[in-house]
Amino acid sequence: MKKYILIFMTYIAGYVPIFGFGTESNIYAETESITVPEDTTHPEYAGYTLVWVDNFNTAKLDTSNWNIEENGGNSNELQFYREENVSLGIEPQSGKQCLILTAKKETYQGKTATSGRVNSLGKKIFEYGRIEASIKLPQTANGLWPAFWMMGNDYPAVGWPHCGEIDIFEMGSYGGIRNSIQDRYFNGACHWGLWDNGANPSYAKAITNSYSMQDTFHLYTLIWDDNYIRMYLDIDKYPDAKPYYEMDISDKSSDYSPGNYFHKEFFIIFNIAVGGNFPKILDIAGITALSSGEAKMYVDFVRIYQ
Repeated sequence: MKKYILIFMTYIAGYVPIFGFGTESNIYAETESITVPEDTTHPEYAGYTLVWVDNFNTAKLDTSNWNIEENGGNSNELQFYREENVSLGIEPQSGKQCLILTAKKETYQGKTATSGRVNSLGKKIFEYGRIEASIKLPQTANGLWPAFWMMGNDYPAVGWPHCGEIDIFEMGSYGGIRNSIQDRYFNGACHWGLWDNGANPSYAKAITNSYSMQDTFHLYTLIWDDNYIRMYLDIDKYPDAKPYYEMDISDKSSDYSPGNYFHKEFFIIFNIAVGGNFPKILDIAGITALSSGEAKMYVDFVRIYQ
C-alpha cells in the first residue's frame, strides 16, 4: 500500500479558480522557450540548473511571462482584482525592486475592496524542479489572504480540481486569527481529483512557525520531483530545515490518487485576497488589516531550477 496521506475534505465553499485578463494578456499564448537571463546573483544548487528567473527589475511587468487578472475572485472574497493594483517598484525598507500587489479598501464592481493577482498560465510553465520566491508579506491581521501557489496548465481545458493545485504557502486563515498568531501561522496544501458529492481529494497542513513571517523578506521553496512534493521556509538561512509540507505523489492506482494529477506542467500564481472563507471574514468592516490604508505584498524574485 502506498504511504501517501489522502484526506477527503469539503473544500472552501464556492471555490472555483477564476481567471480574467487585461488586454495585454493571452491565456492561450504559445509557451515560449525558457532561457536564462543574464543574472550572476542567483545561488547554485547541486544537481540543479537555473532555467528561468524573474527579478522584476524592469519598468513594467513583462507580460510575456505574466497574465494580470481582472475578476471578482471567488471563495466569498471581498476584493476585485484589478490591473491597477499590480505594479513594479521599490520596497522602501530594503530598496529592492519588486513585483507589488496592493490591496485597498474601496468600492469597485460591486466589491468592497480591490487587490492584485498575476499568473503565468500558458507562458511560464514547468514540470518538476526547485521553485523559490522571496516575498515580503503584509500584516494580515485581520482579513488578508496572501498566497504563492500553482495550478496545472490544463486548467482551461479540464477545470478545477482536476487540473491539480499546489499551495506553496497561504496565510491569514481563521486558525491564526482565533489564536492570535496571524504572523506565524500558515498553510501548505495540495488539491486534486474529481468532485464527489461536493468534496475532492486534498491534503492540507497548517504550521505555526517559531518566528514572524510578516517582518521582512522570506524564501518559500517547493522541491517537486516524480515522487514527492516538499515545501520549505527560509532554506537559504536554515539549509538543514525539514520540509513543513511533504506528500507522496507516486501512486496512480485510482482517480483519487495524487499521482494522476501532479506529473504535468504547472503555472505560478501570486495574489492577495481580502476576506473570504479562509479567514472567515465576509464583511469589509472586519478587515482590520486595511483600517489604516493600503497593504502591499512584495515579491523580490521567483526562480525555477531543474
